[in-house]
Amino acid sequence: MEKMFLVTFTFFFSNFAQSICLNVSRPNIVMVMSDAFDGRLSFDPGSKVVQLPYINYLRQLGSTFLNSYTNSPICCPSRAAMWSGQFVHLTQSWNNYKCLEANATTWMDLLEENGYLTKMMGKLDFTSGSHSVSNRVEAWTRDVPFLLTQEGRPVSQLVGNMSTIKVMKKDWQNTDQASQWIRHRAAFSNQPFALYLGLNLPHPYKTESLGPTAGGSTFRSSPYWLSKVSHELVSVPKWLPMAAMHPVDYYSTLTKNCSGDFTEEEIKSIRAFYYAMCAEADAMLGEVISALRESKLLSNTVVIFTADHGELAMEHRQFYKMSMFEGSSHVPLLVMGPGLMSDLQVNQPVSLVDLYPTVLEIADISALSHLSGYSLLPLISKSRGISKKQHPGWVLSEYHGCNVNASTYMLRSGQWKYIVYSDGISLPPQLFDLSLDKDELHNVVHKFPDVQSRLESLLRSIVDYPQVSSTVHLYNKKAFGKWRWGLGKNYSHVIAGLRWHVDWQKDVLAHEKAIETWLNGTL
Repeated sequence: MEKMFLVTFTFFFSNFAQSICLNVSRPNIVMVMSDAFDGRLSFDPGSKVVQLPYINYLRQLGSTFLNSYTNSPICCPSRAAMWSGQFVHLTQSWNNYKCLEANATTWMDLLEENGYLTKMMGKLDFTSGSHSVSNRVEAWTRDVPFLLTQEGRPVSQLVGNMSTIKVMKKDWQNTDQASQWIRHRAAFSNQPFALYLGLNLPHPYKTESLGPTAGGSTFRSSPYWLSKVSHELVSVPKWLPMAAMHPVDYYSTLTKNCSGDFTEEEIKSIRAFYYAMCAEADAMLGEVISALRESKLLSNTVVIFTADHGELAMEHRQFYKMSMFEGSSHVPLLVMGPGLMSDLQVNQPVSLVDLYPTVLEIADISALSHLSGYSLLPLISKSRGISKKQHPGWVLSEYHGCNVNASTYMLRSGQWKYIVYSDGISLPPQLFDLSLDKDELHNVVHKFPDVQSRLESLLRSIVDYPQVSSTVHLYNKKAFGKWRWGLGKNYSHVIAGLRWHVDWQKDVLAHEKAIETWLNGTL
């Protein structure tokens, strides 16, 4: 009996001690992911245009990735890539409606299975079935040969006064709840914890005058946040003439309602308000950092700040995202924590799928074999005993949703950004040398055929993009047809009420005929 008790006690104590050891050695993990945050604002010279004290805090005490990209420049597919660690074409997260299935295994699931106390708050937005009918239909009908005007014209809107701090009240509510969870739950746990906070800011607000199905085209802020912007540094982007635009960029400009005239004052106002919204998002990051510091948890917590995509803010005669230009595809990525280097800037291109294996390695959990990304710890850790799987030095982004009339694929490698469309034949490719052309105004694909050939071969070794484009095309037709016939007699009424061309009501029969022809496969 004594022997059995001794064995039982030894087994219990051994496991308890191992658990305590793991909990002490494994750091906490906090990720704050904003929406539509231009990554170039997280380092100079972009950071000079607006005061972002907490991003600067992470930059000084942690590592900043200077070339971090979304794997798809739109909300749901981007977040699906981050949560699954897989490229969009592997999960078939084609648009804001079609993303991950509810039972997909996220890195947060694995943390919980391996002893972490976990909490997810705010904007998640990575499973199928969300967003409006309008968003779904616009994505499905991008091959139909008539123009869809999705958004209202971008505008800026001033609210409140110098005492108005909480403009995006829902985000502040979620931030307050996250801070309280840190103070009152995580601080008293004997487990390591992982917290995710998703913000809506600085995503533009819905334009209420366009009705409940309208998209976000209002850049809204208060005098308080505008005071954080260095207005003399707010630039007016250079635009190509409409006739010189790539056909896909031309289509996007039209569908985003940006083809009309804009004054210099309008453009600078939209950009200044966007930067002010970034400052408000930065303050929410600060609330989380303060809660960690006050709870004496910061020294053993890895803090990650990133975003699902960027915001063009009138660059390339567009706002919003849905583009492979830097304003849309370049996201912030800053990482601070125990054992990680301080005041480090990493030039190597990385992307959001890299966060999955990075988080697992931070938590000392074996990575899954099917992941598209690579752990970033070899690039930022003080320790040399880190994963042997080195990052390949290129990143892939792809887009298959609305406001763009062809599936798009971007490969970033070294100084080059290579963009192809659809089957790679029907639309011309683009090649930008970002070391010389930061504004991405000069397509040099014909000037450097050897570079194009090398990048084309690399891209096709990563993804059979003509086949993926064909798969998306078939999905669009089947999904739209299923939705249409499911509406029955209500179809004409529902589709006429969506955000279509201004002549839709007058031309409803012509548009229905065009869709019918498309569904029957003759387009």
